[in-house]
Order: sequence, then structure tokens, then C-alpha cells
Amino acid sequence: MKLKGSGLVPYLLLAFGAVIGVVVASDLGWMSSGSAGPDSRPDGLVYPVATAPQQPVTGGTAKSFVEIAKTVKPAVVNIAASRSGKAGDGPQSSPFDDPFFRRFFGDEFFKRDQPHRERKERGQGSGVIVDPNGLIITNNHVVNKADDIRVILSDKREFKGKLIGTDTKTDVAIVKIEATGLSTIPLADSDQLEVGEFVLAVGSPFGLTQSVTMGIVSAVGRASMGIAEYEDFIQTDAAINPGNSGGALVNIRGELVGINTAIFSQSGGNMGIGFAVPSNLARSIMDQLVKNGKVVRGWLGVAIQELTPELASQFGLADTKGVLVSDVMDDSPAKKAGFERADVITEYDGKPMDSPTHLRNAVAQTPIGKKVSIKVIRDKKPKTIDVTIVEQPKSLGQAGSEDNGDSTAPTGVLSDLDVRELNEELATRYGLKPNERGVVIVRVKPGSTADDMGVREGDIVLEVNRKPISSIKSYERAVSGLSKDQAVLLLLKRKGQTIYLTLRP
Repeated sequence: MKLKGSGLVPYLLLAFGAVIGVVVASDLGWMSSGSAGPDSRPDGLVYPVATAPQQPVTGGTAKSFVEIAKTVKPAVVNIAASRSGKAGDGPQSSPFDDPFFRRFFGDEFFKRDQPHRERKERGQGSGVIVDPNGLIITNNHVVNKADDIRVILSDKREFKGKLIGTDTKTDVAIVKIEATGLSTIPLADSDQLEVGEFVLAVGSPFGLTQSVTMGIVSAVGRASMGIAEYEDFIQTDAAINPGNSGGALVNIRGELVGINTAIFSQSGGNMGIGFAVPSNLARSIMDQLVKNGKVVRGWLGVAIQELTPELASQFGLADTKGVLVSDVMDDSPAKKAGFERADVITEYDGKPMDSPTHLRNAVAQTPIGKKVSIKVIRDKKPKTIDVTIVEQPKSLGQAGSEDNGDSTAPTGVLSDLDVRELNEELATRYGLKPNERGVVIVRVKPGSTADDMGVREGDIVLEVNRKPISSIKSYERAVSGLSKDQAVLLLLKRKGQTIYLTLRP
């Protein structure tokens, strides 16, 4: 049968299209030239198989991250702690029982319409082996007041943990297990850590053991967060969730740069803002707890505050670099060395000081009896003062400055509250007016009398037992004479409204 020329065109086009289709299908991996292999399906289709890795990202290759994870994971443990106590969040335990989950997400998240009753409270967290003979660094809030501590290794072995010591002021704790030849993570010099470095977070988020997430260092030296009394946090966007507490933050060399401690969240989950205790601070606390069973901190004896542009202008300074001395304590090392009110401390023991928190941390970590050189500006002129650091008096209260005079820490019902001098950062965090002044509550112990009576984070303390409160010092003066069994009348300011609350032991 003959076809006219015009009739051939459709058939030629169909044939041409079929050839093109075969070529394209072959390039896309839809056809197999041989029998079905391990990646083939019975219907003849073959899944694409990767033939070469992609180009490495800056800072390390995919292979290097795999190697780091394999190296450090055996040294990260799961910690299950339990203690007897009252609880109203139901009979079942879960990874959400991690104490820091309550601290930062609010106890309301956990409350149930059930009566309080005695039961075993359980918490889960992580820890890092830093000595092959079983020495583990974790967070204080993971093991605090625990009756029983269980440590589960990456190979599923389980050990009973012994609490060597804790430090509530930095939220660091040391646990020991009876084992030898364990995998460890070497501690890095966290002072050398820079913003932008890649880091891996390893721990047990939501009870999912041996989980690894990656991110970068978002900031260093974070303080005034209301998380701990002494703060110098590493901020990272590596995903950190409940259960990561006490886990490892490692650099691309597989070295420990921090102990994951807390997250900032408004939703109850990871929002890309996590905080870790720097390894240098953790090492210092560990050494003291192992050697002495307690932490001893240095004391200079000055009240200090931030040097604002307005204050710098008043003192005739060109910039705000430094820390302003607002008072010098009697019989303190600073007084004996010749410090004066209005001195501006610019350098401590060879390190520049740019905030009251950093100076306070530096003094606290100074070995007792060490003589340090401190550079100050007095009357617009530089001056160097040598001073010998002594042990911090036990009577010092919390927060705000390098020290707070001779007042005692609050006892009784007010011991369940952490307060801070109100500043711009705290005002922003709690949605307060920028010009607000006074003392703000930054933590309420879950399940405490203050919590049950309705005291909340972000409340401003206006009065304690009818005594006006305008600063940390006035707050400490007001609470220093309170007995453990004494009721306290608080006047609080919340969202522009003032309320009275009576707290009874």
C-alpha cells in the first residue's frame, strides 16, 4: 500500500518522537540495559543511584561530619534521674519531664486538673564523658535532688550514677559511674570559639538517644538571660530540644566546646536559639567539684553597672568600653587596693571588660590568692591597680553586680524566686516599657508556694512587706531579715496593673 507524501509526515513525526523519548528516558534512568539489580523494581523501573558526592560545604565535608558524629556519640550518655515528690502532671512520665522544659516553657504547659499526690518524679537528660574512668559533665537541673541516677551508654550498658557535686549558679553538675576504658570527648578552649563556626549538638531530645543536629555558633558571651546566676553562654542554632540538657556541643574537630543547657522558645519547640555553658567554665567547675566537693569563687568587692552612652558622656569618655564602679565595699580587696567610686574598669587580668556580667564572671573564676592587674580610667586618665582576690563571702546574694554588699540571700517563700535588676534586655523580653525601673522576677520555681499563689516571670516587685523596692540592694535589704516560716506580702506590677499577693510557707 502506497502513501502519499503528505501522509508520511505524521508517521515520521511519531517515529522521531519515539526515538527522542527513548534517549531522554535512558538519560533519566528510567530504562535498564540489563537484568534487574538491587535497586530495580519488578515493574522494570530503576531508582536513580548516586554516583558521586556533592561538593563539600564550607567548614567541613559531609564525610567529616559523619566522622565527627561517629567519634563523639559513644561519649554522650543518656541520664534518667528520679526523685520522690508531689506532682500534678499525671501519672505517666515522658521526655517532657526534663526540668528545663518547665523552666523555659512555663509550668502552665504541664498542669492538669488532677489533685497533687506523692509519686516518683522522673527527668531525662544527657551527659558527656570527659574521663575514661567514668567522670561525666551534665546540668544541675537534670540531676538536682535526685534519689536515683541511671546512666545509659551508647552501647546500651546501664550504670548507677554517683553525684560528685553540683553548682546551681552555673547549672553544672558532675556524675561518676564505676567503669573504665570509656570513650571521651576532649575539651576545647572555648575562649577561641568564634561566631559562624559549625557545631554539632549531641544528646537525647525527647528521649531519642544519640541524636545529632548541626548548626553554627550564633553568638558568644550571652548573659543576663535569667537562666543561671553566672552566665556566659554560647548561642547556637543547632536544634536543641527537651532531653538535650547536659549533652555535648562539639566543633568540627570533635572537641567539646559547650554543655547544652537551655533553649528560648515561645512555641514549646526548637526555634533556632539554644544556649550552652562554655567548656572552659564547665572545666573550672568540674575541677573544683572533683577536688573540693564545692565551688569557691573569687571576690573583688565593688558594685558595678553598665557604662551607657549617657554615663560615658558625663564622665568625659569617648566610648562605652568598660564597666562603671558605682560603689566600693568596706574591708574588701578593692578598698584596700585603692579603688574609688566612678572608676571605669577597662581590663581585668589582661582581658578587656565590656559588661558587668563578664567582669563578674572573670572575678568569680579567679583562683583565690591570685594577684591580678586591673586597668581603670579615673578622671579621664588611665591607671593600673594590682589587687589580690579573696574568697567570695557566703553572705553575698544573687545577681546584678560583682557583689551586693553584705546582705543575705532570701530564705523562706522568697527563696523560690530569682530576681534581676531591670534593664533594657529584660524589659524587651517581658514586654515592659523601656523606661521601667526596679526589680523583675526572672524565674519562679515550679510547684512552689509562689508559683501556686500566682507569682509569674516578668512581674515587677514594687514592695516587700510594705517596704518600697527600687533596686536589687533595696530588695535584699527588705528580705534579709525574713525568717523561713514568715508570711510575705508582695506588691507586684503586671501588665501595667498592681496586685498584692500574700505568700505563706
